[in-house]
Amino acid sequence: MIPFALKYIIVVVSTMIVSIIATPLVRFLAFRIGAVDNPNARRINKVPMPTAGGLAIFTAFVLGTTCFLAPIVTHVQPRGTYLEYILPVIIAGGIIIATGLLDDIKELRPLPKLLGILLAAMIIWFFTDFHFDNFKIPFGGPMLHFPNWLAFALTILWIVAITNAVNLIDGLDGLVSGVSIISLTTMGIVSYFFLHDSNIYLTLTVFVLVAAIAGFLPYNYNPAIIFVGDTGALFIGFMIGVLSLQGLKNSTAVAVVTPMIILGVPITDTVVAIIRRTLSGQKIYEADRMHLHHRLLSLGLTHRGTVLVIYAISFIFSLTSLLLNVSSRIGGVLLMIALLLGVEILSEMIGIFGENRTPILNLLRFIGNSDVRQEYLAKKRAKKDERQEADK
Repeated sequence: MIPFALKYIIVVVSTMIVSIIATPLVRFLAFRIGAVDNPNARRINKVPMPTAGGLAIFTAFVLGTTCFLAPIVTHVQPRGTYLEYILPVIIAGGIIIATGLLDDIKELRPLPKLLGILLAAMIIWFFTDFHFDNFKIPFGGPMLHFPNWLAFALTILWIVAITNAVNLIDGLDGLVSGVSIISLTTMGIVSYFFLHDSNIYLTLTVFVLVAAIAGFLPYNYNPAIIFVGDTGALFIGFMIGVLSLQGLKNSTAVAVVTPMIILGVPITDTVVAIIRRTLSGQKIYEADRMHLHHRLLSLGLTHRGTVLVIYAISFIFSLTSLLLNVSSRIGGVLLMIALLLGVEILSEMIGIFGENRTPILNLLRFIGNSDVRQEYLAKKRAKKDERQEADK
């Protein structure tokens, strides 16, 4: 008899092969249906590029879970068979794929895209147990249990927020694909080894999704021959949002923080974009060229170098999340402080908050440079003298 571990490896490899085969077919289809990114002021590509690469990822994921994985998962948990577990997720993912595909072809306005994501999120709420119904305050705080109406709102909000956050970082070849592989792999490791009352279905699903994305990545890595598109970015973001809910409702305090850290790159980029646009008087949904990848490119990094730097940042977030699960409470707090301080300093150094918005760097200059201190104190004295003269 073949051991389950070997069967599962065959499933993962088969899923990757399906993705490798499906991607050129999707590329051919994208040209035929008009799912093409044409160069403009905001896009990096210089020539028309086929998009909707998420169709290949979705196809591989669906076959991997329903045709390859479901038949070998014979253990039935209280929630039911694996097929019953994954079917609502696939249906919801199909709605996301349809929404993204329409956007790749016709460039939908924000409201129709949001409605598609909301519909998919509500399917998750009504037909699965991926609910944001309780939350453990990290590092010694109490366990919060939410009423049904609040749990519904938080679940929908989390899925919509993560879906859009991942979509926002889709600006360079291989960026979403690579970052999501790093994040999902970490999520799979955490779900298997560290989550209290871990659900093995979650771990199995995560690595099948990783395989589907990994098969697509060689075509999408710079120089890409196909983009992941909104079809793929929305689907990947949606799946990460849905699957990460398992950690948010976990009774282990560190497990609550873990998915947020794993998703550090898209969450940080989104939060900083909201802060930056608010401070600049822009609407928060207005596009700009101040995202992390834009700023790294403006500093002189190559396309591929920028992607590799963001991969490294994502890896640091993921490594931190793993360290949190084996750290003491004090160690975890210190790790979080160091991570937040590092994120702030990096953000200020590359200028993604905007021009002259560098409070931490200014403080470090004041502490570490006597000339800066003398200049600051001289300005303070001059202003004081001016006020005194004005009072006379």
